[in-house]
Amino acid sequence: MISPLPRDKTTRIGIIPRYANSDSKMKWFEIPRFNASHIVNAWENGEDEIIVVASNILSLENFLDSMKLDVVLEKVKINTQTGNVCRNLLSTRKLDLGSINTSYMGKKTRYAYLGVIEEVPKMSGLVKIDLETGDEVGRRFYRDDCFGGEPLFVRRNVGDDEDDGFVMTFVHNERTDESMFLLMDPKSPDFATIAAVKLPRRVPYGFHSLFFY
Repeated sequence: MISPLPRDKTTRIGIIPRYANSDSKMKWFEIPRFNASHIVNAWENGEDEIIVVASNILSLENFLDSMKLDVVLEKVKINTQTGNVCRNLLSTRKLDLGSINTSYMGKKTRYAYLGVIEEVPKMSGLVKIDLETGDEVGRRFYRDDCFGGEPLFVRRNVGDDEDDGFVMTFVHNERTDESMFLLMDPKSPDFATIAAVKLPRRVPYGFHSLFFY
């Protein structure tokens, strides 16, 4: 669990050249109240700018009582030469555990798929965010009494469109005690179901996964 920094402290991000031969090349940049729970992606924008997209926990006050997070999605631009830091709020919806097309890991990314976290670790739905505009270009919310885990994007083929693939997650119905594996279309504005597989037993909320092929 990541605890928010005390109010008299400031978050620092360290950036080091990939071919540095010692930590003396590290540069530090202060970003007040940036308590990243999960980094969605980061990439270079030209020679002097680093862009970081992350879910930022603003507060965990009363978290143990309510299990609810005060979290927003941000894009941070860091100029490694001037030290200037620019922040853009992409979404005020409570989004976390973002997934992208892994072919774009460390590269400029257009789309991210994130869970809507109403109560830790339950996801009431998922959204697709355009990281250039901050628009929600896709969303799906589960039925009453149903909650899911983190959404995971899996590309169809290398070299296809960035959002050409599948989004997968597990969904549990707390009323019927049934669990499903959902395979969805990421290009559909409502994440249309491609396949739904009933599971013989429940997959716990918060279960993390990776997909290799």
